Amino acid sequence: MEQQAHVTTKQRVLRQILADPLAMVGGSVIALVFAVAIFSAVDQFLLERRLITALLNDPYATNREARLLGPSVEYPMGTDHQGRDVMARVIYGTRTSIFVGVTAVTTAAVFGILIGAVTAYYGNLTDMIGMRAMDVLLAFPAILLAIGLLAVFGRGITNVIIAITIVYTPIFARVARSEFLSEKSEEYVDAARVIGYPDRRIMIRELLPNCLTSITVQFTFSLALAIIAEASLSFLGVGVSPITPSWGMMLSQARDYMTIAWWFSLFPGVSIAITVFSFNILGDSLRDALDPEEGSGGGGMI
Repeated sequence: MEQQAHVTTKQRVLRQILADPLAMVGGSVIALVFAVAIFSAVDQFLLERRLITALLNDPYATNREARLLGPSVEYPMGTDHQGRDVMARVIYGTRTSIFVGVTAVTTAAVFGILIGAVTAYYGNLTDMIGMRAMDVLLAFPAILLAIGLLAVFGRGITNVIIAITIVYTPIFARVARSEFLSEKSEEYVDAARVIGYPDRRIMIRELLPNCLTSITVQFTFSLALAIIAEASLSFLGVGVSPITPSWGMMLSQARDYMTIAWWFSLFPGVSIAITVFSFNILGDSLRDALDPEEGSGGGGMI
């Protein structure tokens, strides 16, 4: 019965996406973005940037004689203030955004689900302590909290992931707690207790599968927000290292050249906008398929 329900849910999601042209476009763009991120990771860590150098130019190589050149056959998206290929750096920046976003949001979802499940299942003092701790984190604007954490941790990809994880864990904890609270009073939970299932098994095997709808939708929207967060932190100079290709860092470096080199800021900015928009429209379609009564209202912004 569970297998059939699971298959039916997948079919419903697939039909919803196939019936929604915007969701199809969003899904295709996201698939392309992930493909580009995988390509750049394989090329850098396994092939020592040989592929990107053969196709375009080394994204890390500077060339003072090619500074701020406009789009051309050799440089399809122009060059930056150090003569680096903008298109090559946009491609490699995709890996940074996707890696940070997926890693941070996945980690936040795991911790958030754990906190939400435990506080909802046991209630009383456990619920009060856990939720008040989440309220403390939610009391701060997300971007300001991330900046404060990075001021303590220092810049770098690992620290950006940690900061974004801490910022988004309370959101998943709230969503998970709400779902677990609504499910734990159902008869199948009482039956599991009568049979003698331990609490851990009840939470993981019985409750969690029935609480994944809202969590899955929140995961999709949070990926878009995490990409914006990483770009914002890098733009403000507290994110990744300046030499690391990152869309936000490229925008930060392009601020002084916007009037004389429009391509320097345009292409990384468009990359952020298209990627975030694609995640949002796909998230809307998933929400309509998984929770039709919820309706569509878009995702929140950081």
